[in-house]
Amino acid sequence: MVTKELTYDEICRDIINKKFSPVYVLMGEEPYFIDKIEELLINNVLTEKERIFNQIIFYGQDTKVEDIIASAHRFPMLSKYQLVIVKEAQELNKIDLLSYYVKKPVSSTVLVICYKYKKLDGRKSLLFEAGKMGTVFDSKKKYDSQMPAFIVSFVKREALEIDAKGAQMLSDFLGNDINRLAQEIEKLKIVLNEAKIKKITPEIIEKNIGINKDYNSFEIVNAIAGKNILKTNRIADYFDKNRKINSLQKILITLFDYFVNLMICIYSQDKTEKGIMKTLNLQWSFQAADYLAGLKNYAPMKVFNIIHEIRLADAVSKGFESNSISDREIYKELLYKIMH
Repeated sequence: MVTKELTYDEICRDIINKKFSPVYVLMGEEPYFIDKIEELLINNVLTEKERIFNQIIFYGQDTKVEDIIASAHRFPMLSKYQLVIVKEAQELNKIDLLSYYVKKPVSSTVLVICYKYKKLDGRKSLLFEAGKMGTVFDSKKKYDSQMPAFIVSFVKREALEIDAKGAQMLSDFLGNDINRLAQEIEKLKIVLNEAKIKKITPEIIEKNIGINKDYNSFEIVNAIAGKNILKTNRIADYFDKNRKINSLQKILITLFDYFVNLMICIYSQDKTEKGIMKTLNLQWSFQAADYLAGLKNYAPMKVFNIIHEIRLADAVSKGFESNSISDREIYKELLYKIMH
C-alpha cells in the first residue's frame, strides 16, 4: 500500500465520507487536531448503539501492548467495524510492539493511536508500518506568524467570517493556543447567533473578549507604515502597560516581518496594489495599503537599516550586549530609530 500523507482537512473529509483507515497514528506537539480527529472517528465509525459492544478505549500508562493487540484482533459484534482507541499513547510501554499488528491489521478494526506532545521516533518500525498500512498525521504547532491566516480559515470552517484586523487581535491575545482559540470562537458563536449575524468584527471581539481594537500589532504596523508618530507612541505606551498580551518578542517579530516584506516590495517590479498582493500572497486588498504607505515613507537604505536595528533589539532583549536595558527602553529606542 502507498503511504498516506494527508492533511487534517483531507483526513476529516475521508472520515465524514466513511472512508476509514485500519490504523491511525495521530502524533505531534499540537493536541487540538489529534483530539478533533479522534472525536470525529468516535462520531462516525460507530452508531451510539454499536459503541456499547464495539468501542474500546485504552490509556497508555495503564495498558499493556498485548491487551491492545488482542482487542484489535477481535471481530465486531452486530456492526461492520469495531473502534479501538489508545489515548496517551506516549505513556505506553513498548509501543513499537504494535508494529506486529499494524503490519497486518484486521480490516474490521479501526485502531487509533493518540501520541500527544511529541513525535514517534521515525526509526521505529511502528511509524514505518503505519505509513504503509494506515494514516499517519503529524499535528504540528502553528507559529505565531501563521496564526492570523489560520484563524481566518478556522472561523470559515465554523461558517463564520472574520477580517484581518479581527484575526490579528485574536492572534495577539491568544498566541498559538488553538484550544483557547476554539473556546473563544464558541463564545463568539453564541453572541453572533443571538444577534443573527455571521461576521466577527473587532468591535465584537473587544466587547466580548476584552481585547482593545485600537491597540494591537495590526494598528502598530499601520501607524509605523504611515509614520504616524503620535499614534505609534500611544500604542507603545499601551503595550508597555499590557506586556502579558504584547510582549517585546511578539512586537519584534511583527515589525521584522513587515519590513522584510516591505524590502521585497521595494525590489518588486509591480508596485501596484494587485502586484503587492500577488508578491506577498495577501488575502485582502486593504492589507496592501500598509506596504503602499511604507514604499512612500521609507527609502530602501532606511528599510535595510531598520531590519538591522530590529535584529540588534532582539539580541539586546536576549542579553547579548547588556542585561540592564529594560524592554520598554529597547522598544522606545527602536521606534525612535524607525520613525526618524
